[in-house]
Amino acid sequence: REKLQSGGRARRAVGPRGSGAAVNMATDELASKLQRRLDIGDGPAGHEDGDGEAGSAPEPELEEKPPTAAADTELSAKLARRGELNDGSAEPQQRSLRVFNPNTEFKEFSRKQIRDMETMFRRYDAGKDGFIDLMELKLMMEKLEAPQTHLGLKNMIKEVDEDFDGKLSFREFLLIFRKAAAGELSEDSGLHVLAQLSEIDVSTEGVKGAKTFFEAKLQAINDSNRFEQEIKEEQEEKKKQAEEKKQKRAAFKDLQSAFK
Repeated sequence: REKLQSGGRARRAVGPRGSGAAVNMATDELASKLQRRLDIGDGPAGHEDGDGEAGSAPEPELEEKPPTAAADTELSAKLARRGELNDGSAEPQQRSLRVFNPNTEFKEFSRKQIRDMETMFRRYDAGKDGFIDLMELKLMMEKLEAPQTHLGLKNMIKEVDEDFDGKLSFREFLLIFRKAAAGELSEDSGLHVLAQLSEIDVSTEGVKGAKTFFEAKLQAINDSNRFEQEIKEEQEEKKKQAEEKKQKRAAFKDLQSAFK
């Protein structure tokens, strides 16, 4: 009996200590989990595996975009940009100036015609920036005694404005006379009035009196050496002027020597 009683006392003494150790382990594990949750912050907590250990957080899946999304975005941006330019709420971007030779691109006109067009363009390019804007075009039409309304001026520019910048470059200015020579301008068009009132006769000058644009172009093709002949005439004219200047200088020296 004494042995049984002593064994029972021993088991009762061991029992509380064993349960205390289990409680301490559970508390440590809970504290570890809470600390991990605090470290993660607001991010998703990791999945726990079967042994109670935290697993690695799953990586978020990337949303796949359709292959046409980039093209649709670019097209939308271009359409929006075009709308802003038409409404006047955005400044046009400066385009790279394309170098062109008017004598080769506008072969239907003679070199003298193109020089006359360039002289007229420079005369009304008050800002000397290589463009004729709305106000400068307004002044031009007033000088030609054919004033236009604000809307009429905008329509004139729009008819040949290839780069949609709201002003006329020299190439676009030449397009006015090309369209006039081809009969592509309506009689009530402001550009038609401009071409008629200018001092440049695109229907006869430089194309030997051809009645229509197509006849003029055909005649220009047949006369393939026309530009070379004009260049030669210009060179001869310059030589003649240089010779006259030389003779005048010599005569002036002779006159000076007579008074010595």
